[in-house]
Amino acid sequence: MICPKKYSRFNIAILILVASIFLYSSCKHEKNETGKYTDAFIPIFNQTTRFFDADQTEKGLKYLDSAFAEVSSPSYSDRFRYYSLHYVHYQRVLRTYQKALMYADSMMQMANKMAGKHDYVANLAEANYAKGDSYFDLKQYNESFQCYYQGYLIGKSYLNNEALSDYTYRMGMIMYKKGRYKAAANYFKESYRQKNSIKTEDDFVAFYRKQELLDNIALSYKNSGDLDSAIAYFDKAKDFVSTNGYKYPEKKSFVTMALGVVYGNEAEIFIAQKQYDKAIDLLKKSITINLQKGFDNIDAQYAQLKLGKIYAEQHRISDLKAVLDDLRIQLDSLKNGNAEAEWNRLMGDYYIAENDLQKALSYLQTYNRLKDSLAKQSSLLRESDVMEQLANYEKAHQIQLLNENNKIQRIYLVVSVLFGVMAIAIIFLVYRYWSRSKNDVKLMNELNKQINEQNSNLEQALEEVKLRSQEKDRILRAVAHDLRNPIGGIASLTTIMAEEAYTDEQKEMINLVKETSYNSLELINDILEAANVKSINLIPEPVEINSLVNNSVELLRFKAAEKGQLILFEPLNTPQELLISREKIWRVISNLISNAIKFSPTGAMIDVKVEKAADQVIVSVKDNGIGIPEKMQDQVFNMFTSAQRPGTAGEKSFGLGLSICQQIMEKSGGAIWFKSRKDGTTFYISLPLIDGAGLDPAQKVSIPFPR
Repeated sequence: MICPKKYSRFNIAILILVASIFLYSSCKHEKNETGKYTDAFIPIFNQTTRFFDADQTEKGLKYLDSAFAEVSSPSYSDRFRYYSLHYVHYQRVLRTYQKALMYADSMMQMANKMAGKHDYVANLAEANYAKGDSYFDLKQYNESFQCYYQGYLIGKSYLNNEALSDYTYRMGMIMYKKGRYKAAANYFKESYRQKNSIKTEDDFVAFYRKQELLDNIALSYKNSGDLDSAIAYFDKAKDFVSTNGYKYPEKKSFVTMALGVVYGNEAEIFIAQKQYDKAIDLLKKSITINLQKGFDNIDAQYAQLKLGKIYAEQHRISDLKAVLDDLRIQLDSLKNGNAEAEWNRLMGDYYIAENDLQKALSYLQTYNRLKDSLAKQSSLLRESDVMEQLANYEKAHQIQLLNENNKIQRIYLVVSVLFGVMAIAIIFLVYRYWSRSKNDVKLMNELNKQINEQNSNLEQALEEVKLRSQEKDRILRAVAHDLRNPIGGIASLTTIMAEEAYTDEQKEMINLVKETSYNSLELINDILEAANVKSINLIPEPVEINSLVNNSVELLRFKAAEKGQLILFEPLNTPQELLISREKIWRVISNLISNAIKFSPTGAMIDVKVEKAADQVIVSVKDNGIGIPEKMQDQVFNMFTSAQRPGTAGEKSFGLGLSICQQIMEKSGGAIWFKSRKDGTTFYISLPLIDGAGLDPAQKVSIPFPR
């Protein structure tokens, strides 16, 4: 088993330290509202941490609540730390993860209000870390991975390797849970590299995490079928523990326990290779260690099961029964659903060997019932997780549909014009000849016959055009899909090459290739997204609009900071849920803010506002940029519009973003429009309230549309 269960082996003080690396490393005792603690809060914080260090978290929180209520003007940083201490108590001590998540959300809100860049980044990264842990323990792995990844992106330019190591460790755990073992191994190796780059000779928590990472890397390789690499890392883990464990004599039991876990995990390699003697020796060592009181008894149960499976394979029936009887005692005192199921299966094998088929059937039925229940839970969890990842990372295999749809529309337009011209000509000829003589009726009928034949030929031609268009679509999708991987590989390789030692001229050429690759990927992804939005049905869900818009603002705040710009966000006074597609509406809002940043000058202000109007919510993004010329305003929402222009800093524009936004809004039952002047543009989107979802979007908007 992989090592999340190792948390259970730490006492409360160590748990708090592991879970709160940011909590205790980022404390600065300075005054004012730039993210530092006030003088009134510093002694409160110090006393509370003393309670926590003494395993008296309940008492510490009671003191914190009463003392904090007396602070007259707490800073945002004071409030952030107040919420974070509550989070640690509910997450790591009481394991009430849903309530812990509420405090993590409060931490996020306080971090978003901080003005100092360093404190803002550190606290926002910490809040994402906290939310990710809560989601992880709630088994909401998609949300957990998103929080970890966002925190990692936010903090990688500001946080040290030790803090970043905890992010990559957590992302590795999620990949392992999803069964993506090679990706998990890479994350664990990166976490080990980051952790190992910092001198932590006297830090037992760092030592324990390093040996766990080595063990996790080995487990990932074992599950992916790379047994040689797995053995190499198991050996590294044992060597690391044996070489460094003596430094922590007061933690000798933990060091021994770690070796016991590695022995049990390594035995699986030899079982797979049918080297049973080696496997039995390792398993007996593991069981002897972890069956001790206060050690990892759960791990010992799994080791006993592995040993029992070997005895069953070797038909050592008496040895199998002895192991199962001992394991039964362990399971009666320490429940373990997976181990319980496997115990019943082995008991069935035992009674089959004893020719007691009635008892064997009873145990095997119990095994099947327990295993089906566990498998169903695992299957549902894995299926939803993988589908979500596929939706996030493989946005569209139908990229070229957008381009082909435009071509088809042009063909339809030409054909329609031809039909119109032909119809007019036919009517004119019929009238002319009919008015001259009734004898011309025969000629008219002949002409009609010819026209019908032409219509038939045109219809056949149209059908052929459709078939060819579909074939082109398929080819273009395949080409786009195949291009994305090599271009992505080129982008990654040039990114790595750019960090190596080259001449200035070589670096310039490498960076040019890298920039071109990323621009190409951006164009491919935009086209894929446009095609995907047009071809799928959005699945609405209840979403709190303030949180959604705030998330988009915070992710783009640093992009604005690169141009010295400031984003001001004005939310609704009260929370408001809407029935919308979270991912798609987030993309619309992010696209509008990105455009505002792109087309605003350095140092400009960007205003993002959420307000209610009638039966809907309106989100507006106002910039102070270059505006949209009147002659281009009718083309803004067209695909591949000629109205595309570079940003104020020369940023690339493909002319697809607003067209995608319009498609999303139409599918969401909302609307998008803008008002532009020479010194800036304001874009609006309207979304129906849940009770007013059936109204026409134009009837819900109190702000007039431009004409």
